[in-house]
Amino acid sequence: MVSLRRVTHLIYDLDGLLLDTEPIHATVNQTLAARFGKTFDFTIHAKIIGRTAEDSAQLIIDLLELPLTVSEYLTQRDAIIFDLYPSSCPMPGAVELTQHFYRYRVPQAIATSSAHIRFSSKTTHHQDWLQLFQCIVMGDDPAIQNGKPSPDIFWVTAERLGTRPDQCLVFEDSIAGVSAAKQAGMSVVAVPAPNMSRTLFQEADQILESLTEFEPEQWHLPALR
Repeated sequence: MVSLRRVTHLIYDLDGLLLDTEPIHATVNQTLAARFGKTFDFTIHAKIIGRTAEDSAQLIIDLLELPLTVSEYLTQRDAIIFDLYPSSCPMPGAVELTQHFYRYRVPQAIATSSAHIRFSSKTTHHQDWLQLFQCIVMGDDPAIQNGKPSPDIFWVTAERLGTRPDQCLVFEDSIAGVSAAKQAGMSVVAVPAPNMSRTLFQEADQILESLTEFEPEQWHLPALR
């Protein structure tokens, strides 16, 4: 069995890692781009995964040359997306894995680029699940100066968990998130979307197809039963 760095604290991204929200984002961005005769494809989607809504909107506007400000884009996007967010379902293995570590009292946190209002909408039907996490740090937290791929959010999360970055293992599905976690001095397990090239995630310590493949004992954590 492969043995990796010993870790004691776990940090999870939200979108596309714990909750299956990325198809919602893609659908809505495609709809908005089509209004201006533009095409929002997966190449663009891959570039915005893991970023804040504001940073994502700016990238889309720049890449597609849309005649909108960030505020205008988000206003149109939010008019559609907030009706869809509550339908977000857990990713395969996410609930089982986090419940397992909660039973073994392994400290867990969520570090998401989502602002509070969007996080609340996405997790409408998952309030019991959120109780498993010792802390949740969101993208609009005043302590965060720069969003992913900057490491700020992971440093803040480690501090609130009361631990050092090198004791943390981060689960991420985005290139920006993996880069941010590595810059923060943390170990990273990447779980990319199926249509994303694994070569983009070589910075990660481990790459999995799904959370169901995770073997805790490789990281000196309690094994799944």
